[in-house]
Amino acid sequence: MREDSYFSMEIIAFGTHLSHFFGHSIDTVLEEGFDVPHRIDALVLGDTEESVSTSMALTAMKFSSFWSANRNRFDLIFCLGDRYEMFSAVTAAIPFGIKIAHFHGGETTLGAIDNIFRHSISLASKLHFVSTEDYEKRLFLLTGSQKNIYNVGALSLDSIGSIPLYSIEEFNDKWNIDLSKPSILLTLHPETLAVSKNYDYAVIMARVINSLKDFQFVITMPNADTEGSVIRKVWDKEFTNHSRVFMIENFGTKGYFTCLKYCAVVVGNSSSGIIEAASFNRYVVNVGERQAGRAKSENTYDTPFDEDGIVQLIIKLSKSKEYRGKNLYWNGGASERIIQALKNPTND
Repeated sequence: MREDSYFSMEIIAFGTHLSHFFGHSIDTVLEEGFDVPHRIDALVLGDTEESVSTSMALTAMKFSSFWSANRNRFDLIFCLGDRYEMFSAVTAAIPFGIKIAHFHGGETTLGAIDNIFRHSISLASKLHFVSTEDYEKRLFLLTGSQKNIYNVGALSLDSIGSIPLYSIEEFNDKWNIDLSKPSILLTLHPETLAVSKNYDYAVIMARVINSLKDFQFVITMPNADTEGSVIRKVWDKEFTNHSRVFMIENFGTKGYFTCLKYCAVVVGNSSSGIIEAASFNRYVVNVGERQAGRAKSENTYDTPFDEDGIVQLIIKLSKSKEYRGKNLYWNGGASERIIQALKNPTND
C-alpha cells in the first residue's frame, strides 16, 4: 500500500508494540522505513485478570478520544487478529461509525479468550480478509452475509519470499545462537481459559527441555495474556544462563523466519507455528488446547501436556524428512489480493 499511489496509509501503534518489556517491536516497523504518526500507550503492567481487564478499559478510553478527534480522517481502518487490545480499539470505534477491515476472522481457538474477541471484531467489521475457505464459510455463518468476505490467505506468508533471511553465521553474530546445532524453536503462551494450569504446563515443558539433551532450545517469550508471567518465571528459574537454552523477547520477522528455516521442529502453542511453519517445511508439535479448533496443515501434530508424549513426538519428527505438503493458509499471496479487493470490490 505504501508503494501504491492509490492509497494514503498511516500506522496506529499501541499495545505491546510500544513496550520495552515485550521487545518494543515498533522498532522493527521503523527499521522497515515506515513512519508511525499515531502511538497510543494504554498497556497496564501486570498480567492478572484485573490487569488485563483494566488494559482493555484504558485502551477503549484512549481510543474513544482518538476516534473522536479523527473520525473523518480515515476511510478504512485495518485490524489484525484477536487480541484484547484490538478488541478494545475496535469497540471504541463502533459509536463513531468507523469502517473496519478485519484480518483472520472466522477462526476458532477454543483454549483462549481471544476466540470471543475475534468473533466480536468480525461482527464490528465491514470488510473481511480471511485465511482459508473454511473460515470464509464460518464467517458467513457468523455474520449472516457473504458480502465483503475475501479469502486471501494468511498475510504473514507474503513476507517469506520477500525478506532476506540471515545466514547461520549472521544469525550467530547477532544473537549468539548457532543454528547449525540441532535446534527446537519453542513458544509457549498461557491458556487464558485455564489460567490456573499454566504453571503446571510450564513445568512440564521445562522437563521436556531438560530431557532432550541432544537439542538446543530457542524460546520466544510469552505474550501479554493473563498469567504469562507465570511461564516467564519458570523459564527464568530453569534456564537463565543455560548453555543450550536461549530466551528471546522479540526476534522480529527476519530473525523468527530464520529460526523457522533452520530449526529441526517447532514446539508450543503459537498460531505463528501453525500458520507459517509449513511454508518452511517444518513439522509442528502443537501442545495443549490454546489452538484447539484452528485449522492445521498436515505438518502439525496435536498433543496434550504430557511429558513423555511430547518428548517422543519431538524425537520422531526431528528424524523425519522435511515436510513437503501443502500450507492451507497460502492462497497465492494475500497482499495483492487485498489491494485488488479494495480497488475493485466484487462482492459488496
